[in-house]
Amino acid sequence: MMVLIELFLPPTRPLFTHGFNGFLSIRSKIRAPFVFQSLYSSGCILHLKKNMEELSNSSPCLPAETCFQMAENRTSSRSPEEGKIRCHIVNSRAHTRHPALLQKLFLMHLSCCKIDDARQIFDEIRKPSIFLYNAMIRAYAWIGPSHGAIDLYHHLIDSGMIPNKHTFPFVLKACSTLLALEEGRELHDHAKRLGFVRDVYISTSLIDMYMKCGQVDDARIVFSQVTKKDTVAWNSMIAGCSLHGFYDEAVGFLSEMQSEGTTPNCSTMVGLLPVVGQAKAVRKGRSIHCFCLRRFFVGEDVRASTAILDMYAKCGSMVSAFNLFNKISRKNEVTWSSMIGGYVQCEKMAEALVIFDQLMRNAPSSISSTSVACVLRACAGLPCRKRGQGMHCYLVKSGFLLDMAVGNSLLSMYAKLGSTGDAINFFEEMDSKDSVSYSAIISGCAQNGYAGEALAIFRRMRLNRIEPDAATMVGVLPACSHMSASRHGSCSHGHVLARGLASNVSVCNALIDMYAKCGKIELSRAIFDRMNARDTVTWNAMIASYGIHGLGVESIAMFGSMRAEGFKPDDITFVCLLNSCSHSGLISEGRFCYESMTQVYNIVPRMEHYICFVDLLSRGGLLNEAYEFINAIPLEPDIRLWSALLAACRIHKNADLADEVAGIVQKLGPEGSGNFVTISNIFSAAGRYQEAARVRIIQQEMGFKKSPGCSWVEIEGKIHAFMGGDSSHPLSSKIYEKLADLFVEMRKLGYRADTNFVIHDLLEEEKEESLVYHSEKLAIAFALLGSEDGRPILVTKNLRICGDCHEAIKLISVVTERAITVRDASRFHHFREGLCRCGDFW
Repeated sequence: MMVLIELFLPPTRPLFTHGFNGFLSIRSKIRAPFVFQSLYSSGCILHLKKNMEELSNSSPCLPAETCFQMAENRTSSRSPEEGKIRCHIVNSRAHTRHPALLQKLFLMHLSCCKIDDARQIFDEIRKPSIFLYNAMIRAYAWIGPSHGAIDLYHHLIDSGMIPNKHTFPFVLKACSTLLALEEGRELHDHAKRLGFVRDVYISTSLIDMYMKCGQVDDARIVFSQVTKKDTVAWNSMIAGCSLHGFYDEAVGFLSEMQSEGTTPNCSTMVGLLPVVGQAKAVRKGRSIHCFCLRRFFVGEDVRASTAILDMYAKCGSMVSAFNLFNKISRKNEVTWSSMIGGYVQCEKMAEALVIFDQLMRNAPSSISSTSVACVLRACAGLPCRKRGQGMHCYLVKSGFLLDMAVGNSLLSMYAKLGSTGDAINFFEEMDSKDSVSYSAIISGCAQNGYAGEALAIFRRMRLNRIEPDAATMVGVLPACSHMSASRHGSCSHGHVLARGLASNVSVCNALIDMYAKCGKIELSRAIFDRMNARDTVTWNAMIASYGIHGLGVESIAMFGSMRAEGFKPDDITFVCLLNSCSHSGLISEGRFCYESMTQVYNIVPRMEHYICFVDLLSRGGLLNEAYEFINAIPLEPDIRLWSALLAACRIHKNADLADEVAGIVQKLGPEGSGNFVTISNIFSAAGRYQEAARVRIIQQEMGFKKSPGCSWVEIEGKIHAFMGGDSSHPLSSKIYEKLADLFVEMRKLGYRADTNFVIHDLLEEEKEESLVYHSEKLAIAFALLGSEDGRPILVTKNLRICGDCHEAIKLISVVTERAITVRDASRFHHFREGLCRCGDFW
């Protein structure tokens, strides 16, 4: 009986016959690499069954000839009889007396992917041949663990044997999987010493290893030394360049390949298309599509069709992608995932859900963790909480939640939907968590206003010895920003430095924002200056940071530097600039920025730009011009535009325009309690108490409640929060005594409470009493009690600071000789020696 074993002889180009073996972004199911073919007839099968019958009646000690016959006549299927054969051969111990039988038993175990058993038998072979070494190394490289291939290679060298040219591709594949660059270079040196470096199989394996390890230049050097380049060698370079996003280089290799007379095959196109989509080179993609049609790649290979579909989706050509999708008769899980993911990437969430519904009806077996993750993103983007909860139920029943990546996507969905409670509950239910899980819940809590919970979860993460990565820190730092927790922010900065994340641009951008919102604008600038690489977000963060501190001139100078260094401003840049000009009263500069946006950079204004410009004009007292501007914009003015003008009418005491704007606001329906408060304040200031009371009644009937004023201050790393009129703090009595002392000194300097900022129709004494205990004043009094003399004080408030508190804090800075900074809902107020940096313009 003759047996053909395809496994252990090097097949034609073993590593690259399936699209560069993992280099491609299109994921395909790789067929099992271990294939044993037996030339057998029905007579052979009958003979095997006869052996089995003899075996069952024989003694434990079998003759060697019987064992050989049983090993030779095994079928290619992994049947129960095959397991019995192995068991009886091992129990008979015949293999210990016959080395050839030991080798056959070793090959039998490899054919069934019994790697551990095969290794035990391999270790019993006294002097394994290079053929057996290659067999075991290849098994490790294909099935795993990959490090076993490298360890066995070193064992081969230590035993005094010399590897042959078939050894290196297997070990290099293991190095590629593990990204083991040092070991890969060592293998390269061994191949050079043995004279194998010009072998096309080994060269292609080296290119694979260097590309996956990010060493593109080394891969190019190896490629240039290949004298006879075939299709697979070219494909390896094209796919490698595609992996690293080198569009021009990948297309260049394709052109060079054709000029040298080598015809691209299906794998060539599949390797090239991902970078075409990444570069959004849709014209090049269409030409590749036509080439594939002429070569019949599209109809014959689903990989080519899926790669073209994915390319169209990445280029935003969803019509072309959908047309091709409908023409693919045999769709696999990657095809469905690419179509759903394409719609999500193009922010067409409803269409993505429609495709997923088709998948559920027509091919439920093709649902993958990737398609599920895309659907969860679609649910978050709509937003559609009900659909998201339905997906949660499906994931529980289908078992997909066992996949940690799916669980993390579900966690992120709840966070983006604003369902922080659901996100935290699911996070606690997760059996296993990784850094992605922690990053998702931390970011979700921070974005939804639960900064304290975000910092607490970060502490748990550190206690559980899960190391934070860049995504984690990008979530933690905004939580510190929200609370103005500079001590926590400094500690987080320490984690960034300790983890070597200081070169990450996104992390540095978050640090700039954090220090600015903690009142330390000079540290924000220091980080900005030390950055080796910047992006548009970096410049925007620095411009916005200067703006909220009232440093409009510095913001405009930063904008000039941004243009000088070749960065193109985007729409966010101009939102930051207009805000900066508004907070600093730079009206003419703001006009110039607005005109530059539309005329120089051809940016179509969004509602946010209109709001900023109206705010700029309104704060500058140009109320009529702001009113005309609102009526002239091409969009339907929303409540936010009128609210900005309404607030300015109150500041500039324009009662006539305030009446008109208040009527418009009431017709549109106030979006929150802030507009009710502003209208009521306007009427109260004008002595129209009945109308103010009517506004408050309407507010209550519509279910709007005024957000209570809350201020907090950080003392020795601990956050202390205060509400207006709060007496719950343990040092409350001392705080009120301190405030009383301050007001005695302030009245000596001429302080008189500005009762225009009290809503209710109260007696004058009652009005003054209600103003004394605003939350920011309580926080400042506590900070004066709990901090060292001369140390600056930073207080954060959830609402805008009122005019009376603004005047009072200016005098407190004189009485105490302290620098006091108050961060309110819109900007920073820096008080020193009786003055505020805002120039009373806020």
